[in-house]
Amino acid sequence: MTIDDYADWAATVAKVTRPPTSERLSYLGLGLAGESGEVAEHIKKLLRDGTLDQAAMAEELGDVVYYWVCLCVALGRKPSEVLTASRAKISARLTQ
Repeated sequence: MTIDDYADWAATVAKVTRPPTSERLSYLGLGLAGESGEVAEHIKKLLRDGTLDQAAMAEELGDVVYYWVCLCVALGRKPSEVLTASRAKISARLTQ
């Protein structure tokens, strides 16, 4: 499965429409922030306790990807294109 295939599936599950409603964008953005916070919680527990539940953190990363791809679709962008643009931007920064 490609990231774009996953995005098509996720957008159907999340009922993403084009153009997206303000409510749907808000829901997806808050979902992304919430799941990112859960990833941060795992890192905090690593710093506090010295242990990392890798399986649980990987599960949360999957949730982050779900909301991220839904936002890409809502904006009319293919996730693969967003990743390509990100790579180019970061690569350019590294060569400065």
